Amino acid sequence: MTTIIVGAGASGLACAIRLKQNMPDCMVTILERMPQAGKKILATGNGRCNLSNTSAEGCSEVIDFFTSIGLVTKTEEEGRIYPYSNQASTVLNILLTNCRLLGIKIITECTVKEINENLRIKTDKGIFNADNIVIAAGGMAQKNLGSNGSGYKLLSSLGHNISSLYPALVQLTSSSKYPRILKGHRAKCNMAIQLDGITVSEDFGEVLFTDYGLSGIVTMNLSKTVSENFAKENPKKCHAVLDLIPDMSIDEIKEYLSAFHNLKGIIGDDLSDIIEKQAEGDISKTAIYCKSWKLIITGTKGFDFAQITGGGAELNQFNEYQSKLIKGLFACGEVLDKQFECGGYNLNFAWYSGIKTADKITSIYKGI
Repeated sequence: MTTIIVGAGASGLACAIRLKQNMPDCMVTILERMPQAGKKILATGNGRCNLSNTSAEGCSEVIDFFTSIGLVTKTEEEGRIYPYSNQASTVLNILLTNCRLLGIKIITECTVKEINENLRIKTDKGIFNADNIVIAAGGMAQKNLGSNGSGYKLLSSLGHNISSLYPALVQLTSSSKYPRILKGHRAKCNMAIQLDGITVSEDFGEVLFTDYGLSGIVTMNLSKTVSENFAKENPKKCHAVLDLIPDMSIDEIKEYLSAFHNLKGIIGDDLSDIIEKQAEGDISKTAIYCKSWKLIITGTKGFDFAQITGGGAELNQFNEYQSKLIKGLFACGEVLDKQFECGGYNLNFAWYSGIKTADKITSIYKGI
């Protein structure tokens, strides 16, 4: 049996290794457009590779997989799982080492131009024929790391529906002057996204003020709402509304202000000065602003800065990662319409879907 995997990212590498673990005699080849396999893995988790989360679906299977190939992991706060070395390069090196040991062929700088329903692959390095093809080409986020959306085009050409694509887990841009003034400052707060004055999503976490707008985990998690809004022909007016002191009520803040005359002892000098200036020194207004500080949102930083792509190949046309339309066609990872919040969940899905795709191919081949 010959299986060709399009894309040597997280899901593609996991799929290849699991398939060879299950069936050592099968032929597995990965076609990778970039000069280097797994380049995006090196950038995950700020170079530490937050490879899973204890709350993620299939986490135990993912960790068992990495244990089987020699990677030692550790769990930190909020269930985030990292390699024990704290280096993403360790994860990639372990994956590539196992590919070599298992006889998995990786062809880099190979662009797939066309796949037909007979599983014939046309590339700039020749024609390939396979019994199974796995599309693991990633999304459109961070194209400098290899994601250019080609997987969507390949699946679409084979009849698969692709839902609307948008940058997800991405920073937000703002025309308000205050994020620029506060550049580098962080605030642990509740953040809501309002469209035409109506709250449509909210979350709690750290906000990072930047020269372009807002970053931080809570910003990333709420960016889907913003991306979808500005993808529309007539987007609604968008604001980020921050509760800067979620542990205190308006009355408690007013009481504090009456005693100490400013909020520097709670939210720091710079943020306190801005809020008090906006409120013109009025205690009631200052307290209200602290609980609902509005910043104008003009959009997102786009695909080049997004951690993942929202949307993708519609899941209802797959059965356990197997295409319902083309026999022998599979897809896994970011190319599918399946997204999660920050914290290792999306990378976990890449590994997990690659592993389960390999298991599905194995079960079909063995008639299980």
